[in-house]
Amino acid sequence: MGKHANSIDSQILKRIQRRRAGHVFTPADFLDLGSRNAVDLALSRHARTGTIRKIARGLYDFPRVDPRLGLLSPAMDDIATALKGRDQSRLQPAGAHAANVLGLSTQVPVRVVFLTDGRSRRVQLGRQHIVIKHTTPRQMATAGRSSGTVIQALRWLGKRNVNDATIATLRRRLSAADKRQLLKDLRYAPAWIADIFRAVAPSGRA
Repeated sequence: MGKHANSIDSQILKRIQRRRAGHVFTPADFLDLGSRNAVDLALSRHARTGTIRKIARGLYDFPRVDPRLGLLSPAMDDIATALKGRDQSRLQPAGAHAANVLGLSTQVPVRVVFLTDGRSRRVQLGRQHIVIKHTTPRQMATAGRSSGTVIQALRWLGKRNVNDATIATLRRRLSAADKRQLLKDLRYAPAWIADIFRAVAPSGRA
């Protein structure tokens, strides 16, 4: 290995090790250190030594290790964040994943969907698919806020499947600040979901 390659290897490794275990990244995160080819080769070398793990094409993580279970799978949210890249786009959990995050479903979806105002991406990890789907500005108006995840979860459940148990779960899972946010974002929700917001945080009281 040449001196330049060794320098890129060490710089990449230092940057990775400064992050928490479980961090997911792509070659694009290191292009300030060298060419794409040089970065790809460095990451491949670190993957061969077991320092990092290649989890899909162009996607790596600094794996978490449990004393009993061994290597743990990367978190879906971390994978999605890595996939969206450095384009300053936003992400919003959607579908069954949003419902699962809020405790409204115990189903672990095979297809994990995030909405974005950036470009669409997708990756397959074993049997699981992660989809980052470009959507409209209105759908992204509440991205990154609890209200956005609630809207997407309720859309997935459908009006007919929302009941008192759903409202009770949201009241229990959402913080006082989250409930206040629901009422601030009423205008972004369909009418029937806005009614659920009011039921979860009645009269603005959390």
